[in-house]
Amino acid sequence: MNRKPNHLINEKSPYLLQHAYNPVNWYAWCDEAFAKARQEDKPIFLSIGYSTCHWCHVMAHESFENEEIAQLLNQYFVSIKVDREERPDLDHIYMSACQALTASGGWPLSVWLTADGIPFLAGTYFPPYNRYGHIGLANYLQAINDKWQNEREMLLTTGQHLLAHLTQTPKTSSTKLTTKIMDDTFTALKNCFDAIFGGFGQSPKFPMAHHLMFLLRYGQLTPSAEAIAMTEKTLSGMYRGGLFDHIGGGFSRYSTDERWLIPHFEKMLYDNALLAIACLEAYQLTQKESYRHIVCQTLDFVLTELTDAQGGFWCALDADSEGEEGGYYVFDADELVALLGEKDGAYFNHYFGVTKTGNFEGRNILNRLGKTDSFAEAIEPLRQKVYDYRAKRMKLHCDDKILTAWSSLMTIAMAKAYGILGEERYGEAAKKSLQFIQTHLTYADGSLAVRYRDGEQIGEGFLDDYAYLSWALLSLYENTFQLTYLQQAEKITQLMCQKFADEINGGFFFNEKDNHALIYHPKEWYDGALPCGNSVAALILVKLAHLTGKNQWQQWADKQLQAAANQQTSPLGRSFYLVALMQRLYPTQELVAVIDDHDIIPLKQYLSSKFRPQLNVLIKTANNSQTLAHLAPFTADFKRNGYYLCQNQTCRQPIFTLDELAKVLF
Repeated sequence: MNRKPNHLINEKSPYLLQHAYNPVNWYAWCDEAFAKARQEDKPIFLSIGYSTCHWCHVMAHESFENEEIAQLLNQYFVSIKVDREERPDLDHIYMSACQALTASGGWPLSVWLTADGIPFLAGTYFPPYNRYGHIGLANYLQAINDKWQNEREMLLTTGQHLLAHLTQTPKTSSTKLTTKIMDDTFTALKNCFDAIFGGFGQSPKFPMAHHLMFLLRYGQLTPSAEAIAMTEKTLSGMYRGGLFDHIGGGFSRYSTDERWLIPHFEKMLYDNALLAIACLEAYQLTQKESYRHIVCQTLDFVLTELTDAQGGFWCALDADSEGEEGGYYVFDADELVALLGEKDGAYFNHYFGVTKTGNFEGRNILNRLGKTDSFAEAIEPLRQKVYDYRAKRMKLHCDDKILTAWSSLMTIAMAKAYGILGEERYGEAAKKSLQFIQTHLTYADGSLAVRYRDGEQIGEGFLDDYAYLSWALLSLYENTFQLTYLQQAEKITQLMCQKFADEINGGFFFNEKDNHALIYHPKEWYDGALPCGNSVAALILVKLAHLTGKNQWQQWADKQLQAAANQQTSPLGRSFYLVALMQRLYPTQELVAVIDDHDIIPLKQYLSSKFRPQLNVLIKTANNSQTLAHLAPFTADFKRNGYYLCQNQTCRQPIFTLDELAKVLF
């Protein structure tokens, strides 16, 4: 059926464009839609999702392409579509409303609002019609319209009560900053740890890489062999199962089962960035080659399938192909034997657990369950042949928008992979990504945009954009020791403090504090699928305090660490904040290396050979001494070549060889 496009046809978001030919008269989030709702005295139906969301596809096909449901929406409501990845502020506000009303959440998110943006009803996925005890969208729309016409005051009262709940000041406590916070979080993770398959909680299982980053540090600093073993068990389980794509590399979004075998097949940029970082740190700590292999396969997947020609990183690959979730990734045993030959096919099938009966709806998700983490070199040419064969299947939808926040996360992973593994291609990718952000996602005044796609940059950057970019710049500095990155990190962090800081209650708002377009200013303290902006802000402020020695950053860091500790957050929702807090509560070392340029590479190689999260390093040479003195004034006193190591505000006598330095570093 040929349909005329709706208002979304002029948008650039892949998610919005997927709905541009729905019979629903969709608007993007805009003043025009709200004006129409006021003029026509209608409530707003707000639908939030993202382009690689499987259940968003299902609801779109079942309901938003349904002429009857579209007629109900068009007659009784003004309908607005939002890409949650472009507008995480809206997603945060209305997901909080949904969770308050229903005690659950997820995507697609369905919310009904007044023309003032105040929510009064919410849910997630609705079937088109009543089935299995669940109300259908068609029935629900009719019921809401009836309430709007006849019992509107009740809906408006619900909305006002909900708004009051959402905007009330969260309860806080004056929490003393002690290592007990670390112990409590370790205990909480230990209590929900799956000792058989790794990971935390029951199915579905999410990667939660920042739990692993916390555990690696906790394990090293306390020390706790158990914390490190939990991390390794989890990384091994995720890699051996189907969560990891053994043919093309990279991790899927989450596992639907406890064994990590059956994934939800979409691949998100941020998951792969965070898991690569965790694996790199595990590699530094253990020196196990399996982690290096996982990192390289993951980052090479990103470079091959999620990287723009100009160096930006795309958001995601869809789970669905030809209307079937996971169809792109699964194989039949005979299919692989026909492709590889009898002998090689049998070897390949045994290696990746492929059977005649299959492990997923009669077909096979390749896995290494019950086997080792080691990678057999003999499998590589066969893997490449299967990869080339699979690539000829229907191309997966790629969400090719480029987000400042997510691209910054992948920049961190690439920079760390360059520094730790010494692979030049990752260093080049990190630098190109940063250049892309500075060229295409930065406005003339230095402020950040949210998204770039098809020649268009949009949005006023959120806290995550600034915090993640500053983290990326610090990561580039720590892995190249080029001072320009440290300078830029300080500049972006200054902007972050100016734009988002809550001077009254502490912490940082999610969107700019001077932006009054929303029903309230959200502030996130919970580390969920991604570390929240407030946790990342804590890390970069502590890092800048250590590296520059400037009192302003120490004051900001102290204030942020205390504000975050005062929040009554679940121990499982603060693991990345604790990564920052460890820099304050456990001993750190600050190293100023006054060396000649030709000594930089040996020092970098030495420092990258071991996991040293509590070490902060500055390199001073004849060429950068003046710049460094401006960035870190305390370094002006270090003039003679040597290694100057400080700990607990006390500095040692200079050391003159790496062998001597090795004896005193953590």
